[in-house]
Amino acid sequence: MSATKQQSGTYEETLITLVDLIAPLRDLQRQKAAAYAPVAQRLIHSRSCNESEIEHTLDHLLDCACIPEGLAPFKALCRHYWQINPQATAEYVYAYREMWDSENAQSGGHTS
Repeated sequence: MSATKQQSGTYEETLITLVDLIAPLRDLQRQKAAAYAPVAQRLIHSRSCNESEIEHTLDHLLDCACIPEGLAPFKALCRHYWQINPQATAEYVYAYREMWDSENAQSGGHTS
């Protein structure tokens, strides 16, 4: 077998292994998003000003903001929290960008 075919086979095997390893993580992220999305909605609809509870919820949503089910409530709660504490909200936005923003990841995580 040629070296190119061996490398290709190894690459494909590694990719399959990575996909298999990531699948349970994605399932956990979906479960976490499903658990915290209603909490975020409650905080927004009740116009809560409880910074501790909002930040606790944002912390958990940030963990799963890489999937649409986590990103939507994270953004909505950030919009709500902006009226209460813009500086803390900005820190959550920067944390999201550092962790999940694909453009930042491609540029090494730095913005100009």
